[in-house]
Amino acid sequence: MKKIALTAAALFAVAGLAACQNPTEKAADSRADAVEAQGDAAADQLNARADAPGAEAQAQADAGKADAEHQAEALKTEADNAQKAAGERADAIKDTAKEAPKAN
Repeated sequence: MKKIALTAAALFAVAGLAACQNPTEKAADSRADAVEAQGDAAADQLNARADAPGAEAQAQADAGKADAEHQAEALKTEADNAQKAAGERADAIKDTAKEAPKAN
């Protein structure tokens, strides 16, 4: 945005000077402005291409992190279920022992 604003300000300044210039200078200034605008557009395009791999890598990292978190939650749930089942089996063993006749 700053580049666009600076370019626009430069164009207005050049336009103000253009009133004092001869036709050859005006044409040269117009060509120079066009070249500068093309350069700015090319630089913006290259910057966007340079940013793209970083954004893609970040998206992949985020997806990997979400997958890892999902797997961790699944393992925690499985561990909780195993602990609950072990507790239930232990209780069943204790209950069976209480119900068994005592040998004297």
